[in-house]
Amino acid sequence: MIKTLLKNIYFFFLKKLFPICYHSIGNACRVRLRVYLCQKFLRINGHVYWPTHFTSDIGNSKNILVGVGTMPGLSPGCYIQGTDKVIIGDYTQVGPNVGIISSNHKLTNYTETISNEIQIGDYCWIGMNSVIMPGVKLGDFTTVAAGSIVNKSFEEGHCLIAGSPAKLIKKVDESQCVRYKDDYEYIGYFKKSFFKKNKKDIVNDFS
Repeated sequence: MIKTLLKNIYFFFLKKLFPICYHSIGNACRVRLRVYLCQKFLRINGHVYWPTHFTSDIGNSKNILVGVGTMPGLSPGCYIQGTDKVIIGDYTQVGPNVGIISSNHKLTNYTETISNEIQIGDYCWIGMNSVIMPGVKLGDFTTVAAGSIVNKSFEEGHCLIAGSPAKLIKKVDESQCVRYKDDYEYIGYFKKSFFKKNKKDIVNDFS
């Protein structure tokens, strides 16, 4: 009885004080209260406009555009580098220790870099320990197997890729792919409608 009462009190205050934590319960990307507190109060990754684990490293977040329900770096140990633009669609999940790198060193001069925009579609899954290299474009419903190094594009999507470098393993039947939606649609910490109205103040120009 007491346990149930305490649980109800916890969820009441969670809903009132930390709505994104409450609304994300049961979603693919759940925002834990400890992640929220570390980011918002301890200011670890405090510059990032979406929920991010305190062990992840996000560079130039204003150059990174995430979609609804997409939170790269929410899993621990990720490195997301926004030197060039990084665009990630709706409901794409990024596993632990993933690198998304939009700029790399020149082979002939390590003090110079080459940057190129990365685009990742909707409903993709980037498996643990994978790396997405500069210039890569992945279409909707692309699954990147754990430990893969993706250095070329798979723009048609609807596929499983794996390996180093990543290669096509199998195609996925597009008619079987489910485009689900969360009950509450957040883009980062913001309701979708708020983000759309204030986009120019949150991220750089992506037009």
